[in-house]
Amino acid sequence: MSTIREITELGPLAVKRQVYSPLETYWNAFQEWRKRRRLLANLCDLSDRELMDIGITRGEIDYLASHPGCDPRGVLSGE
Repeated sequence: MSTIREITELGPLAVKRQVYSPLETYWNAFQEWRKRRRLLANLCDLSDRELMDIGITRGEIDYLASHPGCDPRGVLSGE
């Protein structure tokens, strides 16, 4: 009985090529805009009491929706 061993080289089909598309950049920006608008709408729908429970005021909603990674009072960072 014989065993055949063969080395297979990875050809160009196995390599995933990253293609840059300007359309993809616009699409990602559009998706981010939609997320911010959805967040803004959800926060505006909350009552003043609910906003107070999560630690923001109605005047901070626009800022928080446009800066999703911010923590204006340092609550998340433990300051």
